[in-house]
Amino acid sequence: MTIDEQALTFSCGDDCLYGILSPVAGPCARGVLIVVGGPQYRVGSNRQFTLLARSLARQGIAAMRFDYRGMGDSQGEPRTFDSVDDDLRAAIDAFMLAVPGMREVVLWGLCDAASAATMYAASDPRVSGLVLLNPWVRTADGLAKTTLRHYYRDRLFDHVFWRQLLRGQLDYRRSLKSIVKLTRDAFAVPSAEQASKGNLPDRMHTGMREFQGRVLIIISGADLTGREFCDLTAATDKWKRLLDSPKVLQRRLDKADHTFSRRAWRDEVAQWTSSWLRSW
Repeated sequence: MTIDEQALTFSCGDDCLYGILSPVAGPCARGVLIVVGGPQYRVGSNRQFTLLARSLARQGIAAMRFDYRGMGDSQGEPRTFDSVDDDLRAAIDAFMLAVPGMREVVLWGLCDAASAATMYAASDPRVSGLVLLNPWVRTADGLAKTTLRHYYRDRLFDHVFWRQLLRGQLDYRRSLKSIVKLTRDAFAVPSAEQASKGNLPDRMHTGMREFQGRVLIIISGADLTGREFCDLTAATDKWKRLLDSPKVLQRRLDKADHTFSRRAWRDEVAQWTSSWLRSW
């Protein structure tokens, strides 16, 4: 089935933004806005966002992907993921205008796009759901603990690591320096400036707690960002209570990398997304 995609142009402040709509032939009360994360544009790594949007459209779910200000084809100055609320609101306006009859939108985001969606959702009653892949909850101590716990521990059971070490192919002095630095970071006390602003995990927890819609969380088992999120939420009572609530569903692909780069992984994510959307 061929999707007759449409280019959309819409305003955000004084800037012009661009997006691509993957429409459906019949009525569509709920659509998916794909939120782009990191320094990339609306196609996504390995064309992930393009393929997802088309897959959803073939199943009767309208989808839209777009560029923030300062990214891809959109005008304006580049901005960080925690300062795109206006961009998201403008994109939802354009999406709903382009699909008559649409009453609500689900935000779908990977990495820091998931973080942006989480912090935005509660402020917009049109957002009824969130699909969050490997949410970015990065802090210096969180990264250090995750790297020590997973990367270096896993290497101890890797035969390639031991072969390189025995053959003198490994710079063990550099590795030891890295471990010492990570250990210091893992137990460092946050600065007064960091404490006054509130860290990213706390801001994301507040956003998800205040959001009244449904949430699907998908984690890659072979990704440090996903593991950092899992470590944080498993070790924090307020996160455990939140993720145990009926509104949250969690999925995991044990061998998948950060961007679900293999076709089988992308297809699994698309299927989980569409099945979840039809479940409520």
